[in-house]
This record gives sequence, structure tokens and C-alpha cells, in this order.
Amino acid sequence: MGVSAIGSSTDYLYGKMAAGKRIQTAADDAAGLSIAHKLLKENNGLDVGASNIRDSIGAVNVMDGALGTMQDSLQRIRELSVKSMNGLYGDSERKMIQNEIDQLMEDVQRSAVGTQYNQLKLLDGSMADMHVASNPDGTGMKLGMENVTLQNLGIGGYNVTGKFSLDDIDGAIDRISRARSRAGAATNAMEHAYNYNKRASQELTGSRSRIEDLDMPKAVSEQKKNRLMQDYRLGMMRRQTQDGSMVLKLFQNM
Repeated sequence: MGVSAIGSSTDYLYGKMAAGKRIQTAADDAAGLSIAHKLLKENNGLDVGASNIRDSIGAVNVMDGALGTMQDSLQRIRELSVKSMNGLYGDSERKMIQNEIDQLMEDVQRSAVGTQYNQLKLLDGSMADMHVASNPDGTGMKLGMENVTLQNLGIGGYNVTGKFSLDDIDGAIDRISRARSRAGAATNAMEHAYNYNKRASQELTGSRSRIEDLDMPKAVSEQKKNRLMQDYRLGMMRRQTQDGSMVLKLFQNM
């Protein structure tokens, strides 16, 4: 190998060291480059899936918070309903109790129709389900959305000044409790999927790095070896030139 060849090899190695990549073009390792790009595609898909999961968990948390507020309001409505059943209260007292119940019912309805995430209503039944694209190919899980409007809870027009049943409120409370239970289960499932995506992404990143990244200590050693060889050959060329000059002078002096 001549000096120019060694210099070219050294420059090529410098380029790889600067990029930190063993594979920069298909000529370096065509099969390795193909595998690395497939891993990168999978890697990116897992990362986007993890981001989608986090966004969906945020939406479910918003939904659960609203359901918790509604649950508190329904519990208070039940307390007031039991209070209105006391024989010491007359019509005027029951009307006052109903006024508070009406306010609480408005709060429940407002939460049902007003709870949103990214301008999507979560609790009024307008969304049948929510697709979570948690997998690299866009597939994933479906989360069932709730319809907890007063009408759907079966307590539209609930009024303690007339004939009413505590079973209606109890049924509404149970409905909200089941909705919260489903929200909690969905959050747990998404947390599991998120953790899987992050671990799988890290493993793929490591695999891709082993294929396409440069072994820096080995590259530095190779670069030093090339530099020494280049210096040695340059030294030999200079010595040969000097020896040739001395022989020429001897012939000239004869």
C-alpha cells in the first residue's frame, strides 16, 4: 500500500469517526444498512405509540376527574333525598332541598356535556370509543367512552317534592362507579403498554447501535496505526531520496 492509499484510508476513517457511524453508505455494509433502517422504523413506531398512549392516559385522567366530581354530587343528592323523606319537613322545606338538588343536577349535566380533551367530548356519548394507536403499525387498543348525561343515568327530572325513588340515584351512582372502574382498568392497561413500548424501543436502539455505530476505541487504534505507517513510509522515502543524493555526489566527485 502506497502513501496515498494510506492517506485515503485515514481520511475515510476520520469521516467515520466524525459521524460516529460504521455504516455511512450501502457500500460499507448493504445488509447491515437495510437491517438498521428496518429497526429504525420499528423504533420510531414504538416511540410514537408511547406518545399516543401518554396522550390517551391524559384524556382518561381528565375523564376520571370529571366522573369523581359527578360521583360526589350524586352522593350529596342522595343525602338530600333521604333528608327530604323526614316527616318533619313540609312542602316548603322540600322545595328548598330541591333547589340545592337542581344545582347539583346542573353540575352533573355540565360535567357530562362539557368534559373535553383536545376539543373532543368524553362523557356525553358522542364518542363510541377511542382508538389508541399504541403499536408501530398503528393498531392498538380501543377505549369505550361513557354517556353519563342525566337522561342516560336515568335521573332526568329527578324531584323530591313529588314521588321519587332512591333506587334511581343509587343506580346513577353505581353507573358512575362502574365507569370509573373501567377508566382505572384502561389506565393500567395503557401504562403496561407504555412501559413495554419504552423497553422495546431501548432494546431496538441498542441493536441498531451495535449494527451501524462505529467501535470508537477500535477506530482510534486503527487511525493511530495508519498514521504510524504513513509516517514510517514517508521517512523511508526521505531516506531513500537522501541515499540517492549521496550516491550521485560520490559519482560526481570521482
